Amino acid sequence: MRELPTLRAGGQIVRFAAVGGVNTLTFYACYLPLHRLLPYFAAYTAAFAASLAGAFFLHTYVTYRTRPTWTKFLLFPLTQVTNYGVQSAGLVALVGWCGLDTAVAPLVAALCALPFTYLVSRRILRPPARPGPSAQAGPPPARSGEAA
Repeated sequence: MRELPTLRAGGQIVRFAAVGGVNTLTFYACYLPLHRLLPYFAAYTAAFAASLAGAFFLHTYVTYRTRPTWTKFLLFPLTQVTNYGVQSAGLVALVGWCGLDTAVAPLVAALCALPFTYLVSRRILRPPARPGPSAQAGPPPARSGEAA
């Protein structure tokens, strides 16, 4: 399957941040109404889960300019495990230790998670190319019992 055209890594980081911004707004649009109904951490978890599929398609098409596959889709939650872990730890620390308002803390935690999430998502959605068969110089090696 042919990959979509890519831009330089710098452009990729800009696109990653832009898609992350859109995804964060989507998450936040889910979080605020849920926060009225649920405790903040339950609302956070539900909103995070709701924005996962959108994030996958935006990152494959827009950020990494690659085609979505079932394998990438199944591996993509691993990128979000990193994001979820860093954001969750940040959320608890920001609310519990720093006294930050529960309506603002998820946004600050999301900013802190950006570099970690970029590195992991790039590895999964745009894995390094596998080296092809190496060209050997000269004739193939003789098999046992054959004359060279």
